[in-house]
Amino acid sequence: MTHRSGCLICGAELEYFTEQLSCTCHFCGTTDTANARCAQGHYICEECHRSSANDVIERYCVHSDSLDPATLAATLMHHPSVNMHGPEHHFLVPAVLLAAYCGVKGVAKEEKSALIRTARQRSEDVKGGFCGLHGACGAGIGTGIFISLITGATPLSTRERGMSNRMTAESLLEIAQTGGARCCKRDSFLAILAAVRFVRNELGILLPVGNEIRCTFSELNRECLKEHCRFNGERSIRLCRAGMD
Repeated sequence: MTHRSGCLICGAELEYFTEQLSCTCHFCGTTDTANARCAQGHYICEECHRSSANDVIERYCVHSDSLDPATLAATLMHHPSVNMHGPEHHFLVPAVLLAAYCGVKGVAKEEKSALIRTARQRSEDVKGGFCGLHGACGAGIGTGIFISLITGATPLSTRERGMSNRMTAESLLEIAQTGGARCCKRDSFLAILAAVRFVRNELGILLPVGNEIRCTFSELNRECLKEHCRFNGERSIRLCRAGMD
């Protein structure tokens, strides 16, 4: 969860120093000098501390070398600008998937940055409340944006357009069958895992996912499914390294 006192990442006490120390930002990876960091070594640069959610998501995904989209998502969810619920998740989903995909495929940083920027532009057309008001969760749509970008789909494409739509459909079905009121954290994880499975089965690309995903945001969500959620901290789901069964 996002901590309200101490370190925003882990909640540990902040340590202050009389001399400037070299610190690396937890979110964007830039190195700076500062007089304070948390007891566990976490540091957030001033730019990331003041930035909007989408700015932080874009910077972090462009600079990160992580190949695990679920871990990327979980880290970003702890940034103070990322709300419990909100349309920033519509960009977070394709951004972390693109970051992981580009890492696995060895895509140059300039191209990676361009893909993530385009995903941001497209996702910002998906407004908050789409899940209930338009019948299509923005996290699920985000996976379609991801597939569209990596396949070069357009409205005139055949196979690529079909793959993008099938990707969105599979994500939305997973989210719908899970049920419950909106939870942007749960639905983002479900969409990410659906995309991991899709690119493995359809494109033969393995995006590695860690052994478990544990949600720590339950107390911030009044509609949380608690023990009925597969990502609940008390019964987190076990995942295989390649994605899912």
